[in-house]
Amino acid sequence: MSLFSTLQIANNALSAQQLGLQVTGNNVANANTPGYIRERLTLAPATANRIGGLLVGLGVDVQGVVLQTDRFLEERLRISSADVANTEAQSTTYSELESLLGELSDNDLSTSLTRFFGSVNDVLNQPENLSVRNLAIQQGATLSTDIRRLDKRVRDVCSDLNGRIEGAVSRVNGLLRKIADLNLKIVSFEGGGSSKSDAVGLRDERSQTANELTRLIGCTTIEQPDGALAVFARGDYLVSNGTIRKIGARYDYDRGMARANLEFIDTQAPIAIDSGELAGQITGRDAILGGALDQLGNITAELIHEFNKVHASGQGLTGYSELTGEFPVSSTTLPLDQAGLPFPPENGTFQLLMYNKQTKQSTTTNIDVRLNGMEDDNSLDDVAAALDAIDGLSAEVTPDRKLRIRSDSSNFTFGFANDTSGILASLGINTFFSGSTSSNIAINANLRNDPTKFAASSTGFGKDSKNAEVLAALLDFPLPHLTGESVASMYENFISETAQAAANTKAANQGFAAFNATLESQMLSISGVNLDEEAVRMIAYQRAYQAAARMIKAVDDLLGTLVNL
Repeated sequence: MSLFSTLQIANNALSAQQLGLQVTGNNVANANTPGYIRERLTLAPATANRIGGLLVGLGVDVQGVVLQTDRFLEERLRISSADVANTEAQSTTYSELESLLGELSDNDLSTSLTRFFGSVNDVLNQPENLSVRNLAIQQGATLSTDIRRLDKRVRDVCSDLNGRIEGAVSRVNGLLRKIADLNLKIVSFEGGGSSKSDAVGLRDERSQTANELTRLIGCTTIEQPDGALAVFARGDYLVSNGTIRKIGARYDYDRGMARANLEFIDTQAPIAIDSGELAGQITGRDAILGGALDQLGNITAELIHEFNKVHASGQGLTGYSELTGEFPVSSTTLPLDQAGLPFPPENGTFQLLMYNKQTKQSTTTNIDVRLNGMEDDNSLDDVAAALDAIDGLSAEVTPDRKLRIRSDSSNFTFGFANDTSGILASLGINTFFSGSTSSNIAINANLRNDPTKFAASSTGFGKDSKNAEVLAALLDFPLPHLTGESVASMYENFISETAQAAANTKAANQGFAAFNATLESQMLSISGVNLDEEAVRMIAYQRAYQAAARMIKAVDDLLGTLVNL
């Protein structure tokens, strides 16, 4: 080996140590850069050269700059981050729901229920006092307003979540496009897997983008042999090399609200999103808030129907001269339990009371409501005909398929009693509440305009307050069709189930976050920059550089000696 060969070895050593210092400096410079993956210079002995019977090394060979990472750990960390984002979004939704419910405050729904039924109880003591009756009606109106307000606020949060889901479409497509573009650059720079050096910087950026995408939609990633990153959503590819499948929004209606879901534009097939922030938001919108709306609607429907059934069987201080039902039927000839009423009636009877103002006498007529599943089951036309046959009374079906009843003379008024079929509440006749669910509950206009129509009596117009006694106890009355559950216990169960589910989701989020922190710690131990280690490497490269420089100086001295011979 000549001195020139030795000089070349020293030169290669200088270049290698200089590159090592550059890589180390880059690591130190990015020690606090989010998503930066530590780089390492890979060195190997150069191919040996045979000199006589000896194999002599030719110095150092710089093979490349590689990223210090664990691909499997990186994927596990992404999946874990998606789980954290999923449960975090759900937990946030539960927190908003609990805030809307506002339990244990002075404005919660349970307080409104208690105040309303307390005001009904006050009617028992002063049944003839119009102010007390009017207060009960006003408390009912306040309760109705509180229920509607809660329903609207929950729907507003649903709408907000829906807007976020809808807005995520462009974010997802942008991230997919970015990964595809980075794939092409990385494959080009790395020669399709033939290079021993990683496309540093580009890989960091792609890893960050994949992390953001996975946190958003919970996808999976697989690196291909050529260096490209393939992205999948439960078997459906999203990115393949430089090709992406664009995402769009598909709209439908649920619970009266517009709802956006993600789908593939090319096939219009829905995207399976099991984890990530979007999955949590979809669960929050459809299951958490949607389930709360369903439960609130069921509680309100039970309150309306059960209260109206009792109220419709009672009498106020005065009777009616004309009355039109609230709810129309889908067909006037179908059996009433198949006619599309919000609260289907049952087989039974009800009584119609006719009161003569001049003679102070009243007559009672029993009206059958046959609903046995037989051919002679009653329709609205049948009920109207039976009522129309009563002396002094006219009944008809309006053009919009509602029942209208009126007295034939100003001397007569009418009322109702002992409805075992529930037909009066089903048709919206002599009811306290109007509407059928939490979004439209209100007070019957007849009561708002005339408090004397509050049906506190059960034996005649203004004769007693027994019906009010039943109404006042209805909040805690066990309902047979609910296996003994009452309206109050339904609401209490709703609140407790919400609180329990919120606590469970928060605990799950904390568990996922703790596991994610463990994986992050493991990942940082591999990919994070340790300044102490970099300082040691820097000194090692510096000393090696100095040694190589001295070797060059020594060779230079020898060459000078040879030249001077």
